[in-house]
Order: sequence, then structure tokens, then C-alpha cells
Amino acid sequence: MSKYHELIKPFAKGDSELTERKTKGRNAVIYTRVSSKEQMDNMSLTTQLKGCNVFAQKLNYQISGHFGGTYESAQSDERKEFVRMISFVKKAKEKISYIIVYSLERFSRTGDNAIWLSRQLRELGITIASVTQPIDTSNPSGVLQQNILFLFSQYDNDLRRQKCVAGMREKLLGGEWMGVVPIGYKFDRSKGNKEQKIIFNDDAKLMKKAFLMKLHEGKTNIEIADAITKMGLRLTYKRLTESFRNPFYCGYVSHNLLEGELVKGKHPALIPEDIFLQVNEITKKIPHGFKQNTQNENLPLRQFVNCADCSTPLTGYQRRKLLKNGNTLYFHYYKCYTTGCKCNRGVKLMHGKFTEFLKGYQLDKNLIPLVKKQLELTWYNVMESNAGEQKSMLAKLSELKGTLDQVEDRWADGKIDEVIYTKRSTQLKKEIAEISKELESKAISISNPEELIDKAIAFSSELASCWQEGDYEERKMVQNILFPEGIIFDKKSDAFRTSQVNVVIGLIAEISANYNQKNRRQVNHNFDLSPSVVRTGIEPVLPE
Repeated sequence: MSKYHELIKPFAKGDSELTERKTKGRNAVIYTRVSSKEQMDNMSLTTQLKGCNVFAQKLNYQISGHFGGTYESAQSDERKEFVRMISFVKKAKEKISYIIVYSLERFSRTGDNAIWLSRQLRELGITIASVTQPIDTSNPSGVLQQNILFLFSQYDNDLRRQKCVAGMREKLLGGEWMGVVPIGYKFDRSKGNKEQKIIFNDDAKLMKKAFLMKLHEGKTNIEIADAITKMGLRLTYKRLTESFRNPFYCGYVSHNLLEGELVKGKHPALIPEDIFLQVNEITKKIPHGFKQNTQNENLPLRQFVNCADCSTPLTGYQRRKLLKNGNTLYFHYYKCYTTGCKCNRGVKLMHGKFTEFLKGYQLDKNLIPLVKKQLELTWYNVMESNAGEQKSMLAKLSELKGTLDQVEDRWADGKIDEVIYTKRSTQLKKEIAEISKELESKAISISNPEELIDKAIAFSSELASCWQEGDYEERKMVQNILFPEGIIFDKKSDAFRTSQVNVVIGLIAEISANYNQKNRRQVNHNFDLSPSVVRTGIEPVLPE
């Protein structure tokens, strides 16, 4: 080495602290969590803590703190213990190098946010270490694998949500109500009522009076709200306006989960249907010369796109033009009916912009083999992890059932009294039921995952053409698969945007986008998704 080397060294480029930041220490913290208060009664937290401690001892990690140990939903990263842990590892005097969790789903189920957060932690030299899913995140391939596991945790949440939503929708279709009942009603929770029963409460008379004042006296909503408030029922202008537009008061159930359907409810009507319609004819004006299109065949984006300025779903209408030859020409438009918003666009522009928007999520066909291989590896990794957890739970279930048999035998032999037997057996049965329920939730029944992955890839490589060439139902299907929460249209830029996209399609689009930004001459089999956040949504429902 030249004698001038040390003198010239200050001119070297790069951050010398970066190497120090990446140097791994041995300090770690442990984070454990269950998702519900009921799960705290079983051995889930104990099992997690024991597994994390054994893992730390095996790798000679020094534990600097324990966090969690309670129930916190992993769907939100605003958890108290979680935030406390993140703050601790960032500010600790002795550098923390690892956050040890039993499995990645214990850390977070937020998908995109978990990816972003894990990247921020890696930049601080902190690694998320999973006991049951050991992954080396020191290379792009390991980072990709961990990111996909975060997304599959989100996907698992979405599967559970879909089951819950399906059950709620069935109840709504049966005329039952979900959630808090409108003003003037209450649930009848008398003993013996197994079916839902809704009855009037003390506010019903004043709510009915509000409708009649609107119909017969022609007062404004502000005047009616003030008058009803003085009579003893506190009503704001906004709340009263919402009530006037709620068909619940004339005996119908209207809910977002019904997707535009109106169902006859089991509850009693406060006012007749004709009064409800007359009240709303006063408040709802449709522009002269326009006819609302109730068929929707030419307006697949109707009620799916929201206005960026006022958040109101765009509806649609058609305008007729009579030609000299006697024929009628129809023009279709999307419109936001919020007063003063003036968001009004023709279908040609809207459909063209939406097609271009879809192309941004479309898979580059050159990447199909690579994406397919990565998804298959990830799928089998998740299944192997699930199998290990199921094996542990089955062993615990067998142990609990054996203990229950022993308790029943001791009671039958008179060795314990009935009070002790009842208390202990009730507890054991509760634990058995909880573990059985968790086992059921982890049973992902897909007989042919390769076929499912092939369908997802084929679908994502033809997004724009599937929508552009499809009929009305096919277009609606594509929209709902990709953007289950709908999308937003900005009239100022004539552009679409969204913060929610299907988990798998979003992941495939990110891989394609990242690759296209890299060297196009050579396919790199190691992708690092950490620089960008994968948008998430409900699980894919693929076309046959």
C-alpha cells in the first residue's frame, strides 16, 4: 500500500457509517401477540414467548426487552405495544439488531405498511427475525420472500373478511339489519328472541313528525332540525338529511354490502312508502333534458368511480338527439350530482382513461416465467409454515382432550366435586373450541395452486383487453377484482387513482415495474420490492 494512502483516504466517496450500520450485533427484543382477548386464555402467548426465547438462545442473542404479551389486532400498526416497541428499538442506547417474532403474521398483517416498515428497520440495521419462517433478508431474494409473506398475511386477513362479509350480506338479503339502527328504532333483546327483532323507541314519534313537517309545511332541513331539537330530540342538519334519504324508515334495508340492491326489511316501517318518495322528490332534482340510465350496460363505471373533490360516487345518464331521418342517437355520460361540483364526462373519454389506467397494472409478458416461479415458491413456503403450526396445534388439542377425559374420570370416581369439575371442564372445552376454530381458519383449501397461479398471471397480463373487449358483466368483474374498494377520478387532471388494489395483482404489477426500471438486457432473478409499497385489496376472484 502506498505511503500516501492515508493522506488521500479523506477524498474517498461513500458513507463510512453505512458499514457500521449494517454490522449486526447480538441485541434483540421479543414481540408476542394474539389477535383477540379470548385467545389469551389458551397457551398461544406462552408458546410464542417460549419459542422466541429458545430461538434467541440458539443464536446467542441478548434479549434487551419483551413487548406485546397481550391481544392487539395486526390489521392496524397503531397498536400501543407495537408502537412502544418500534420506538424502543429506534432510540435504544445499545443498538438493537433483531426483532424476534414467532411468525411474521404476529408482527403485522397490514401487507403494504409492513413492507415499508421492515424496509425502514433494515436501513437502521434492524432485522425482523421469525422463529417459524427463518429468512435471510441480507439479500434481495430474501427481502422479496419476506415481503410476499407479509402480503400473504394480508391475503389471509382478506379471506377471513370475505367470509365475514358474505355472512353479513346473507343476513341483509334476509331483511335483517347490520350495525347501529337509525334514530327512532332499537333492538328488542328480550329473553327468548333468537331471531333479530327491531322495534320503535321513544324517538320514533319525533322522527315521524320530522318527515311530516318536510312534506306538509315545506320547511328547510335546518328549520326542521332546530324544531325537533327543541322538542327533545337533538338532531343536526346533516343527520336529519341522511335520515330523510334512508329507506329504512319506509321498511327497506339499504346497505353498501348489498351492492345497489334494496331489500324489504323485517322491521316495522315508520312512514308509508309514498310519503318517503314525496319527501325525497322535494330534495332531489334531476337536470332537465337528461334521463337516468337504469340499465347501466353502457356505464360499467357507474357507482364504482368516486369524485376526487366531493367523494360522491359518479352516476350516469343518457342524452337523446333526434335525427332528421327519425332515428334517435343516444349519448352517455358520467356525472357527479353534488351541487356545484360540475364533474361531467363522456363515456369515450372515461373508458379510454380507465383502459390506460389498467395498463399500469398489467404484467410484462416477458416476466411470466419468473413471476410464476416466485409465486409458486412463496405459496409452498406458506403452506409448509402453516403445516408446522397446524401440527403444533393438533398436539395441543390432543393434550387438552386427554386432560378433559381425565377430569371427567376423576369426577365420575368422586375424586373431585361438581363445582371444581364444572369450572375445569368449562375452561378446557373453551380452549378446545378456540384451537379447533383456529385450525379451521388455517385450512386453506386450494386443490390446484399451480392452476390458480396460472390464471392469476394470465389475467394480469391481459387486464386492459379483458376490460375493453368484455361485455358489461365481464367489465364489472375485472373492476371488482382489481379495485374492490372502487377508484377515484380527478376532474382537474382527467386521471384515475386508487390506494387499494388486489393483493396478488398489485404484487405482480410491482415486480413488473421494478424489473422494467432495471437492466432490460438481462433478467435478474433477485428482486427487492422494498423501495416501493405494494398496494393491497381483497383476494383475487379469477375468471374461469
